[in-house]
Amino acid sequence: KFLVQGPDAGAALERISANRVDGDPGVITYTQWLNEAGRLEADLTVTKLDDDRFWVVASDTAHRHVETWMRRHMEDARAYVTDMTSAYAQINIQGPRSRELLQSITSADLSNEAFPFRTAREIDLGFARALCVRITYLGELGYELYVPAEQAVYVYERLTEAGRAVDLRHTGLKALSSLRMEKAYRDFGHDIDNTDSVLEVGLGFAVVMDKDFIGRDAVARFKESGPLMRRLAQVRILDPEPQMFHGEVVYRDGAPVGYVRAASYGHTLGGAVGLAMIETGDPVTADTINSGAWEIDVAGTRYPAVASLRPMYDPDSSRIRA
Repeated sequence: KFLVQGPDAGAALERISANRVDGDPGVITYTQWLNEAGRLEADLTVTKLDDDRFWVVASDTAHRHVETWMRRHMEDARAYVTDMTSAYAQINIQGPRSRELLQSITSADLSNEAFPFRTAREIDLGFARALCVRITYLGELGYELYVPAEQAVYVYERLTEAGRAVDLRHTGLKALSSLRMEKAYRDFGHDIDNTDSVLEVGLGFAVVMDKDFIGRDAVARFKESGPLMRRLAQVRILDPEPQMFHGEVVYRDGAPVGYVRAASYGHTLGGAVGLAMIETGDPVTADTINSGAWEIDVAGTRYPAVASLRPMYDPDSSRIRA
């Protein structure tokens, strides 16, 4: 967790980020940071707290790389990066009843109209104050709470006490892995990395081409070069029994076309689900993904499968905006 401050903070983060992050205050933005080749350097969120204050959150594995990348590209800017990781705890409240739970212990209006998806605002939680961000990495209505470390235990206790009324459950990283995989959410360092272009991994929706950012010219060249020759697709085994982890070979019409980069069991979808980079030797189009006979090799046995460029779970993201 990083606090980026200063009169040039917004402009500096706009230059680093492929998405537009310096918009209205109180909004969180999902973005990628690219290198000059248009390939991924980071996958994270930037929240604009005020005109000269931003909150940057990355995964723990990218901690030092993200910090170094910011500092290198802000050397001449009037912007200052402060590592706030140990100063704030993050508590995730996710699921269809998350609003109901939080609303029971805060005076802030968390209705969909007053607190829509991507809103970031400080709220009261009993005697504590927390930055509440309506965002999800699971594909459901949910909130991330950034709580000062000295108030974290108090907030946790308030949440668990109030949570009895809504059947609150504690979940860990295995549950997170399953849920994010059903929604086809990417994880930098697992299923996407610095060998991939932002377009190949299906994150072009988070790229704003009518502004200047590091890697823009390379992305433009990718766009102008025609259909992509490799694309990241979601895959699911139709048989509910086999498990996938990573490294399984993917076949289309009997020919190997890629391998599973990361996978988990999709309890909602009813089978093992993963993300695989597909290369057929020809342009990989939507028709390529949506046609053909797909199979995945698990421990020497090929199982029928399906592939998709859209999330198989809630493809229109209606649940996260509920």
